[in-house]
Amino acid sequence: MKTLVREQILTIIAAIPAGRVTSYGRIAAMTDGASARQVARALRDLPEGHELPWFRVVSASRKLADHGGADEQRRRLIDEGIAFDQRGRIAAERFWP
Repeated sequence: MKTLVREQILTIIAAIPAGRVTSYGRIAAMTDGASARQVARALRDLPEGHELPWFRVVSASRKLADHGGADEQRRRLIDEGIAFDQRGRIAAERFWP
């Protein structure tokens, strides 16, 4: 992945406000050519101890992606006031931008 695109991805993730979420695809659409998979890869490659709000990035289906950090992600989102419906989806109104 090009350094410029990776920087764009990380800048967008840093801008997601507390209490809001966005999808891999929405982030990709805000860059100069990244795909949703590239966004996921950039998140996977973050170093330990980083400060980016990675947990605010969810799938386009409004559910958490299936990964090892999903339980922590759910907990952090709930701590920010984000609720999940019975099917595990986040309300569309919580999506940014």
